[in-house]
Amino acid sequence: MANQKMEVLLNLALEIEEAQRQKSGQLGVGFSEETGKWELIVKYNGDIARLRSNVIGVEELIAGYAIVTIPESLIDTFTQLDEVEFVEKPKRLYFSVQAGKGASCIYPVTARAPYLTGKGVLVAVIDSGIDFESPEFRDAQGNTRIQFLWDQTLNARQVDAQLPEENQEFTGKAAPPEGFGIGVEFSKYRIDAALKSRFPKRVVPSFDTSGHGTSVAAIAAAGGRLLEGQYQGVAPECELLVVKMGTPMPNSFPKTTELMRAMTYVVKKAVELGRPLAINLSFGNTYGSHEGTSLVERFLDNASEIGRCVVCVGSGNEGAAGGHAAGSFGPGAGSSEGRQIELSVGNYQTSFSVQLWKEYVDIFEIELISPGGRRVAVDMQMTGGRSVILEETQVLIYVGEPSPYSINQEIYFDFLPLNRYVDQGIWTFGLYPVKTVTGSYDLYLPGNTVLNAGTRFFTPTPEKTLTIPSTASKVITVGAYDTAYEAYADFSGRGYPLMSISGARIAQREVKPDLAAPGVDIGTIGPDNTFVQVSGTSFATPFVTGSAALMMEWGIVRGNDPFLYGEKVKAYLRRGAKMIRGEREYPNEKVGYGALCVENSIPM
Repeated sequence: MANQKMEVLLNLALEIEEAQRQKSGQLGVGFSEETGKWELIVKYNGDIARLRSNVIGVEELIAGYAIVTIPESLIDTFTQLDEVEFVEKPKRLYFSVQAGKGASCIYPVTARAPYLTGKGVLVAVIDSGIDFESPEFRDAQGNTRIQFLWDQTLNARQVDAQLPEENQEFTGKAAPPEGFGIGVEFSKYRIDAALKSRFPKRVVPSFDTSGHGTSVAAIAAAGGRLLEGQYQGVAPECELLVVKMGTPMPNSFPKTTELMRAMTYVVKKAVELGRPLAINLSFGNTYGSHEGTSLVERFLDNASEIGRCVVCVGSGNEGAAGGHAAGSFGPGAGSSEGRQIELSVGNYQTSFSVQLWKEYVDIFEIELISPGGRRVAVDMQMTGGRSVILEETQVLIYVGEPSPYSINQEIYFDFLPLNRYVDQGIWTFGLYPVKTVTGSYDLYLPGNTVLNAGTRFFTPTPEKTLTIPSTASKVITVGAYDTAYEAYADFSGRGYPLMSISGARIAQREVKPDLAAPGVDIGTIGPDNTFVQVSGTSFATPFVTGSAALMMEWGIVRGNDPFLYGEKVKAYLRRGAKMIRGEREYPNEKVGYGALCVENSIPM
């Protein structure tokens, strides 16, 4: 029987063999073959620290969340403890890669009174790292504006071993941040020492190999001209907190546990330094009901309430990816109204998964049909996992139940090849209503980053394609638009349709994204101060993050409004947003309340 304190994905991962987990793109995330232990996200109450031992590792975060490292054999016993409320496994986070300041009405508040620059505000960039040597992240004296850089991928002993002798007396021992067990924290003092050294990268051996984090940071906070005709970042005098998230292997992606550590770190640093904080998150994934109920989404809502904080998250690039199919049978539908949802699987697809979400109150019969016509019915009366073979593909099917935080039910399908690739062709999901109240359903593929181009739903639904965690209620969710055409960028993840099935307008708190920012052909910098042109909600988000820093400078640092943070910044940005060509009704599921306009958002 399924463990009711664990999510569907973790239950299934623990039921199958390790060889199957290795084939899956989702189920093995969080498990270390080297140690035989799982890294898990735990919502707890009471004193969870008492469970820490030489076998079980416990990292307490904030707001009743922890990351627990535990042998697989002890997980079931661990979850029965009274302190443990619910457990999820980590998920992969994918960076959202695809003429900004003028279009966003930033110049009127930076080039003339009140001459805002972000001074006195911290901007946190949680991403792939930063090119700390770039002059764009230094002040007028050539000193770094990075207050702290935590590289989660580094080993402290290795960092100390390569430190040049000339610097050893001044920099001190390398170590993780206080309260954390991974990576190395570099202070402003050490980064300045590196900038003066003959061997900067040996003093601070932190690299942004993809360039994603550097480009994001430059849009939000670059301090000078990038190249001829390319202007400085939105908040050129803010100070930076940078976290390079850890990855389990080269060319891989970070996990939600690394994000949770990073969020805990930056909000605590901001409180310690007594500074307002704008946090930039330019990544996400598609796993979840997209209703803000997972532990990671709820954690972000809690973290956003600590100190004077604003969290900005990109809506993702799944709007036109064909990874979501949805519909509704309506109340009282019968089996004769059944539907078939067709999924095209491209050549050379190694593995993939499909999540089917529905309200628990609705009862469906469900079947899966392979490209060759093989059929299997899903036994909805039996919760838990089963495995079936259809042609040359093994399909793991798990029927879940509602969690303490969600009324929705998940049916999860993981497609694994018996040989090298999943069967190419048309896979079909048959849905047949038995008893319906709303009759709504959603099917999600993994993000397009990890799928072949030919793997997508035949009749996709572009709505509700926000990536998680941009679905968290209290973050500012940022979509993208094209300033050249003054139009919504079709790749940008969308929220809920404005009107519900019954015709009622959705609640204000459910409007996502909150607004859109420039996200097509953005000029910025990469490593080694090179010029790059980028597109995607990854690069729309730092326009809003930098703008939030300007607003908090005006309100908090300059004393015009000491309460200008959190939901108040969101409210002001929504009110100040301007219209976008082609969008007639606001808010809507594509651009929220409109396009970023800082001049209109500050109540001067």
